[in-house]
Amino acid sequence: MSQTHPTQELVLEARQLRFAYKSSAPVFEAIDLQVRPREIVCLLGSSGCGKSTLLKVLAGLQTPSGGECRFLGTPVHQPHPRSALVFQQASLLPWLNVTDNIGFGLDFKHQPQLSQVLRRQRIDAALEAVGLLAHAQRFPAQLSGGMAQRVAIARALARQPELLFADEPFSALDAITRAEMQTLLRTLVARWHTAVLLVTHDIDEAILMADRILLMSGQPGHILQSWEVDIAHPRDASPDAFGLLKHRILEALRAQHASHSPMQHLTEKSDVTTIDR
Repeated sequence: MSQTHPTQELVLEARQLRFAYKSSAPVFEAIDLQVRPREIVCLLGSSGCGKSTLLKVLAGLQTPSGGECRFLGTPVHQPHPRSALVFQQASLLPWLNVTDNIGFGLDFKHQPQLSQVLRRQRIDAALEAVGLLAHAQRFPAQLSGGMAQRVAIARALARQPELLFADEPFSALDAITRAEMQTLLRTLVARWHTAVLLVTHDIDEAILMADRILLMSGQPGHILQSWEVDIAHPRDASPDAFGLLKHRILEALRAQHASHSPMQHLTEKSDVTTIDR
């Protein structure tokens, strides 16, 4: 189980967070959550459990119905300039080339004003980090899905965020590209010293990526259980430890299923276990 850490060591902290649409049952409630510096936290759960809505509340895109969320010790009321978001779709502007799409992220509201020299340095550094310097003048229509998502990540990195919110950013990619992007993201976290809160429904992806996994389940959604992932990288070279943690996650889900029926089903897709979407 995860440990409690002092607030000053946290990038993000939520206490008893709750969200409900007007005149509706809560989407989630009683959420306690922490993200530490340079940590990858995976929020694992099936569609409908509220994990994407929770991410939006934590990122300041939705206002919670109750509880408290703090980013770098400050209450969250809107997106913070030291955070960034990446979604399943790259959402690039088709009339801008790769360079200008990355720079567009530096023009968002509340971003610090940068000189043209510093702005260009940030864009070039982000381009180099995701391996797209040679494609800087291409337009979105000329990019593969994986390349477009690299641009979306570079756009976020150019802001030099303390925390990257990522909502199933690789789920639309083929298996090989997804594996490449997972490796890239871990490399970028180490290099850019950013923390990541990653939403996924893929158990294997959570184990491969995370320093800590939070399993979200139920209606309303809540954190069912959490695990520190103390497995050396590359984790696909540690099949015994990987398989043991996967078994524990599946057992937690099965126990929840037994006590709360109906429940989301688990599906096996080749060698990857997902929580049925």
